Amino acid sequence: QVQLVESGGGSVEAGGSLRLSCVTSGVTFCLGWFRQAPGKEREGVASISIYGDTDYADFVKGRFTASRDNVDNTLYLQMNSLNPEDTAMYYCASGPSFRCGGLLKKSDVRYWGQGTQVTVSS
Repeated sequence: QVQLVESGGGSVEAGGSLRLSCVTSGVTFCLGWFRQAPGKEREGVASISIYGDTDYADFVKGRFTASRDNVDNTLYLQMNSLNPEDTAMYYCASGPSFRCGGLLKKSDVRYWGQGTQVTVSS
């Protein structure tokens, strides 16, 4: 059974950093990070193929870095230079194939994690 379990969320001040992790039991496909702020749609943040190819949403380019360890089955999201607009619940997700074909689309997600909250104060 596929399970995605996120951790690493928390509260930081603007300009700070956080590293999210997602343990991905039974998943070897494209993986992605999404986020959803209160009252907003869930949006894609970053994707990484099984080969390590990455794609990012424009609003996180240069600040966030996705990586994965295929031996430990763990997905990571290093988030630097955080600002209050980054406050959201962050979800990891699995796509349907080895490659992501760009930023993973919400409609292509096969499995979701339960989410981890990130709060950035000004």
